[in-house]
Amino acid sequence: MLPLLLAAILWVAAHVGLAGTPLRDALAARLGEGGFRAAFSVLSVVLIVLLVRAFDAAPTTPLWYAPGWLRWLLVLLMLPAFLLFFAAVTARNPTAVGGGGLEAPVRGIQRVTRHPMLWSFALWALVHIVGNGDSAALLFFGAFAVTALAGMPSLDAKLARRDPAGWRRFAARTSVLPFGAIAAGRNHLAPRELLAEIGWLAPALAVLAWGTLLHLHPLLFGVSPLPPG
Repeated sequence: MLPLLLAAILWVAAHVGLAGTPLRDALAARLGEGGFRAAFSVLSVVLIVLLVRAFDAAPTTPLWYAPGWLRWLLVLLMLPAFLLFFAAVTARNPTAVGGGGLEAPVRGIQRVTRHPMLWSFALWALVHIVGNGDSAALLFFGAFAVTALAGMPSLDAKLARRDPAGWRRFAARTSVLPFGAIAAGRNHLAPRELLAEIGWLAPALAVLAWGTLLHLHPLLFGVSPLPPG
């Protein structure tokens, strides 16, 4: 279990303690933006390989058992996780653009949350923690959950450093918590308008990926997410 714990700590340290922090800015200034991204990509690949290998080899202890009704709920929760993911990758990413991008109208999934990608990973990780209910899964998927949830304020801080004025205007129209800006009256939810802005591609890909992985999960990972029987 110790190798898995160490791999999880290294993964979280690299993504929370480095990406999005002033240390990241200092390294990017020294290496160049392209150089830093290349180095960080290599580091991420090495760490994910270590994490997966440690997870595969780790002994584990059952901590709880998810009843059938909860397993069905977890299966259904993966559909919005896929929707958040594909809505993020098919839309403009404000964290990857310059200050002018923060001035653009808030549209599509950004009305719901300004971090749809990270919420998709957080939801995926939490679903698998609850569904597995053992110590190894808690460490493995917990590392991703911590990275995703802690990454949201970290990315916010990075954007605020890049363009303080633009960030204030962008943050006023968006929220970290899904539907937070809408509930506070800082944005509005018109389902037909929201669907038009997101488009048909993201929901179609989400349903396709959800159904495909649900079907192939036993083959790919050796276990079915569905309740037995």
